[in-house]
Amino acid sequence: MKLVSFNFTKINVEKLSDNLKDLKINTGVDISDIKTVKSDFLKLNGDLIAVKFNYNISYEEKIAKLDFTGNMLVSVESKEAKEVLRQWQDKKMPEEFKLNIFNIILKKASLKAIPFEEEFNLPLHIPLPSIKSQEKN
Repeated sequence: MKLVSFNFTKINVEKLSDNLKDLKINTGVDISDIKTVKSDFLKLNGDLIAVKFNYNISYEEKIAKLDFTGNMLVSVESKEAKEVLRQWQDKKMPEEFKLNIFNIILKKASLKAIPFEEEFNLPLHIPLPSIKSQEKN
């Protein structure tokens, strides 16, 4: 599978409270549509599949929420594309395809979320590397 394009169509960030006591951060990915796309200007060795997605980060209890909606185009082998579309009729996906799609969404949307979390003075939803001093025995 090859990522051809990725874009956001909607980003919504809302801070509801400054109370960070008992903070819980939840994330979720939802695929809302999968379909094939025909392209006259892209020459690829496979079929193009368009994926519509929603990614959300929720700071509980009612502290803040970040919602990202977008589209991506991926190129997959024809056999895999047929299987993806067949399973999507029941709102399911082949496991390997699902893992790849979710990982792309998580990487792209998480990187986009970090500046918003900084701007709204929210804790980051993912841990960043840090250096700690060594304890002497």
